[in-house]
Amino acid sequence: MRVLLGIFPLLIIPVAIYNLIALPYGGTSEQVDGVVLNNIAPIVEMLSKPMMTFPMISGVNWAITNGEMLILFSIALLFMEILKSTSTGTATIINHAISMILFIVCLVEFLLLPNFATSVFFIITIMTLLDVLAGVVVTIVSARRDFGVGEGFGA
Repeated sequence: MRVLLGIFPLLIIPVAIYNLIALPYGGTSEQVDGVVLNNIAPIVEMLSKPMMTFPMISGVNWAITNGEMLILFSIALLFMEILKSTSTGTATIINHAISMILFIVCLVEFLLLPNFATSVFFIITIMTLLDVLAGVVVTIVSARRDFGVGEGFGA
């Protein structure tokens, strides 16, 4: 079970949540002869609705939108994913490969599908890119450190 969790990139979770919301979501975009008039993704209205509000000491209410909550969740998972990348096993290498595929899928969705052309999904896409880059860099640095320590004992 632990190996499966090591292979599974955690950022698949927020991408899957966004896909489950965005793919069937029709929204209310104005179209004339198949041309979108307002040029805004239909899902933007749903992402900008407040999910929770908190009264602040200053007297105003702080509202967290649906999109901001998804980004916050994604940041937490990105942190855990970077922590996972410090190991140098085979599962980590497979994790990086799957993370690269996830980034490519996110990039294609962002460029081609109307509901994915939002700031929220763009930030999630950048997080998948950072997961790939940080994971590879951290793995290389930790492997080099392990290799350097190993050389000292072999001489």
